[in-house]
Amino acid sequence: MKTRNCCFFLLLLVVTALAVWAGDGARTEPLTLQECIALAVKNNLNVATQVLNPELAGLAVGRAREKFIPGFTFSYRQQNTNSASYSWIDASEMMTTYYMNYSAGLDQSLPTGGKLSLTLENYKNDSNTRFQTINPRFGSTLSFNFTQPLLRGFGFKASRMEILLALNNRVISENEFKDTLLNTVYDVEQAYWNLVLAIETLKLREQSLELARDLLEKNRKEIAIGTLAPKEILSSEAEVAQRESDILQAGAAVKDSLDFLKTLINLPQEQDESEIIPSDKPSSEKKDISLDEALAAARANRPDLQSQRFDVKNKELDLSYARNQLLPRLDLNANTWSPGISGTRIIYQSNNPLTGVIIGTVPAGASNAMRDAMNFKYRNWSVYLTLEVPLNTFFSRAQVAQARVGLDQAALRLKYTEQQATLEIKTAVRAVQTDFQRVEASRVASDLSQKKLEAEEAKLRAGLTNNFVVLQYQRDLALARMAELRAIIDYNLSLARLDKSLGTSLETKNIKLRASD
Repeated sequence: MKTRNCCFFLLLLVVTALAVWAGDGARTEPLTLQECIALAVKNNLNVATQVLNPELAGLAVGRAREKFIPGFTFSYRQQNTNSASYSWIDASEMMTTYYMNYSAGLDQSLPTGGKLSLTLENYKNDSNTRFQTINPRFGSTLSFNFTQPLLRGFGFKASRMEILLALNNRVISENEFKDTLLNTVYDVEQAYWNLVLAIETLKLREQSLELARDLLEKNRKEIAIGTLAPKEILSSEAEVAQRESDILQAGAAVKDSLDFLKTLINLPQEQDESEIIPSDKPSSEKKDISLDEALAAARANRPDLQSQRFDVKNKELDLSYARNQLLPRLDLNANTWSPGISGTRIIYQSNNPLTGVIIGTVPAGASNAMRDAMNFKYRNWSVYLTLEVPLNTFFSRAQVAQARVGLDQAALRLKYTEQQATLEIKTAVRAVQTDFQRVEASRVASDLSQKKLEAEEAKLRAGLTNNFVVLQYQRDLALARMAELRAIIDYNLSLARLDKSLGTSLETKNIKLRASD
């Protein structure tokens, strides 16, 4: 499985309605709003694109942490040299030297900014030079080296700078992805309720057409029996034609809304031709929320505010690091090493190498030198300080000034985002309250239009009015019902906008984000 499973947050959809779509055939059941949101979160191409950004940010964190993974080095060298002998003291004709060296080491960066290294070096030297007392000669050296910055580069913050920035950037990336989800959820809600509005508007248009046709049929019968003048039918016929035209427009609006919703949820190709029938009805229940509660919820949940806060943290890290780089470099260095040496001892006559007469040898191998080095037979150590004072730090403060300006800019962006969020929330809270009042008022207006039409129809049956007035009242009733429907849909969209403004849409729609370690 790809690295998405590591250092990456998982998207968990707690939506049981998604299981209804599991079949392979064309969709025939109605879809709830929750099902549409689940499908959009699962299939929407924009969401699929944005979900990769937190994965990339998680990989950046892993790459930054590699700084504290121990490093291993190994080297091997062989050398054979031959040169003419210019003195009988060196060699009789040609001086030959064979040299072999190999070493292995570990180095570890420390959270304090220092560095610790361990090295084991071994060599072998074999030469035909005269008057040697040990040949071949073996050597081993075990050494420990520790370097710790005391000014520039000192401290956990300076040494972990890249990791801290990567962690903050991952949080920013996750919040940006959350913001994408919030926008997607709201877009689906808007498309879903607009589709409901289009379908219900079409139904109202059909009902209005049915009323006009009924009146037209009644007029034809009255004309046939001579109780109504033939010219009275013209207004009824014109109204029927007009309402048939309205139905064509309403039908096109339904198809447009359906296509837009399908695009958002990105249906599979084999299901793209299926019809989506919204099964949820818009709610007209009152939701009370105070402005103070809304602002508190937004401060805790809005991903754009969270991203801006972590951007400020990044700029603070930049400024802290820039200030640290102005300090002189003062390093504490401590070394300890243990050498070991062995080899074949050459015994000369009278123990005098100048005689050149070898009477025996005492063999010894590389293991003896290694043993002496590992046992610290010869202990050595050194401690010293190094000071480096770059003159440019006295004359240039550009990096610090740049970091300070960046921090000021990030702080201003955060204040601006908070200001815009406050304005958006005030507008959203006010819209919820206003749209609920519109629902109440439009419901009363619709009921009154119904009663007015019934009264006018009764007057028409009594011969106290005419067709034109009844048709006008029918049109008024249709407009009142559509206004009521529009108010209810707007109220539901205002609630969705409020959830989006508060950053709580995912919680209210049972979409949970879980960060993996």
